[in-house]
Amino acid sequence: MNALQNKAKEVAFFDRHAESDDYDVFTTAAKARIVDAVVRLGGLKAGARIADLGCGSGAFTVLLRERGFVPMGLDISPKLIALAREKFAGIDFLEGDAENLPFADGGLDAVLLSGLIHHFPDPQRLAAETYRVLKPGGRFVAFDPNRLNPFMWLYRDTASPFYSPVGVTENERPIVAGRVARVFSDAGFRVQSDYLGGLAYRYVASQRTRSLLPIYNFIDTAVFNRAIMRPFRPFVLTSGEKP
Repeated sequence: MNALQNKAKEVAFFDRHAESDDYDVFTTAAKARIVDAVVRLGGLKAGARIADLGCGSGAFTVLLRERGFVPMGLDISPKLIALAREKFAGIDFLEGDAENLPFADGGLDAVLLSGLIHHFPDPQRLAAETYRVLKPGGRFVAFDPNRLNPFMWLYRDTASPFYSPVGVTENERPIVAGRVARVFSDAGFRVQSDYLGGLAYRYVASQRTRSLLPIYNFIDTAVFNRAIMRPFRPFVLTSGEKP
């Protein structure tokens, strides 16, 4: 992999969403399940300092604070960061690039990559920066759409005849768990992959697709939560520890 992320496209896309505060795509219960997975895989203890990269308007950052951690949010969109600061006082929200983090070496207990890896055609620099800012024994957790899930492939992979560019940037692609695990392993982490389903959506950008969300949410829970369907669940959880 050697493609670069088009950062201008990322900023323009997410700044537009900040104007209407409409990029909080998951239901409250789904967000809670994601945070549960982050806490479990990150081995987080009360008071842990955690950076939420790709924090958007702070939906996960504030949940981490409610769980007793000390979160900081970072996003490339200045308008989303302004919105997060307006909504959630008392949390540090920083405008910045996840490939050039404004944190000291080895200063963080944990890093959450909030649906972020799949925005990078080549996540090697992202993995290296994540490694740099973590303490020895620190952990990262990431969640991203799974290319092996038929819905994610059909709707969000450019190889699909039904691919839709509505509501995503040109940088985004569903990930393959093994490929991402290798990138973070090469950066120095001890890595593991898991899968998560049953995360109900409340919003997608396409109004036509939005009308189908109840059907998707039902099938996701009824079919992909079965153990035999684990590798095909909609989201990949990648986590790792810095030795």
